[in-house]
Amino acid sequence: MTNKIIHIDLDCYYAAVEARDNPDLRGIPLAIGGSQFGRGVLSTCSYEARQYGVRSAMPTAHALRLCPHLTVISGNMEKYKAVSQQIREIFIRYTDLIEPLSLDEAYLDVTHSPLFKGSATLIAQDIRKTIESELSLTASAGVAPLKFVAKIASDMNKPNGICVIPPSELDAFIEELPLGKIPGVGKVTLEKLHKFGLFYGKDVKAYEHHLLVRHFGRLGQTLWDRCHGIDKRAVEVSRVRKSVGVERTFSADIYTEAECLAVIDRLYPSLVTRLEKISPEKEIVRQGVKLKFDDFKQTTVEHKQQTLDKNFFTELLRDALSRQQGRGIRLIGLSVGLNAEQTEKEQMSFDW
Repeated sequence: MTNKIIHIDLDCYYAAVEARDNPDLRGIPLAIGGSQFGRGVLSTCSYEARQYGVRSAMPTAHALRLCPHLTVISGNMEKYKAVSQQIREIFIRYTDLIEPLSLDEAYLDVTHSPLFKGSATLIAQDIRKTIESELSLTASAGVAPLKFVAKIASDMNKPNGICVIPPSELDAFIEELPLGKIPGVGKVTLEKLHKFGLFYGKDVKAYEHHLLVRHFGRLGQTLWDRCHGIDKRAVEVSRVRKSVGVERTFSADIYTEAECLAVIDRLYPSLVTRLEKISPEKEIVRQGVKLKFDDFKQTTVEHKQQTLDKNFFTELLRDALSRQQGRGIRLIGLSVGLNAEQTEKEQMSFDW
């Protein structure tokens, strides 16, 4: 049986929730993010703001230069989580095979759903209609036999649209698919692909497999699979948490080891609390330290470690600082890796 996967993505989620709840914010350039006077960045923005070139993850100060009349608010994460739960309750009416990716997007497997005589297209349309009628929010949907195609399709007709790629059109869709649309292909990788004459799915299909893997490693194999219509990933009802971390972005750069150690002293208790809350009694397999420098480049140092040790973070920090090269530090993060196999045994998983 051909799989029927729906990817639902709420349109401008945080901004849409705020505009829904406050009429004064409707129809204007709106963004959710940090202050322009610190190092705030935008988490999302309305389509009115995007017309000026404003984008998610953009520094707030830069966004305001592009759009001086942009309204920026700090947002309310607890409200967004509560609305996300309402959205999930809608999803459950259609299937219990749901893989949340974030507060505002999820995969749904409706392969065996009897609703609408098994039509994934009609199910997706009804989900979107229900979200709009009950929550006054719009969502876009992608429907396809494969997860990665469903995710790409949901972005095709945004906002408030639907794109269906039936099995009969799958090969043609992938062949003409720009490689930059495939999840995991970033700007740097795309530039490298272009140097090898690879621009579309059909180019990868015609390329020698061993050369693709030689040039791009694991990503090369993934690209080969995707461009040949292979995506065996199931909709994971219980997603396995493989790491827990905390980080801090500074309003002004720091430079010295002493300053960094003081930050670790403040971050470490938060990491312990989060680890106990999210993954109690999980086996730790590694610890890591991340630094982001004033040129926005970052470095991460990780090593195997089976017990949480604050002093080990100090050792990792010194290793990371050896790559500083005089640059200011704008962010420090601490993380621990968890035993994924142990976690999988403790959670129920579902396979296609």
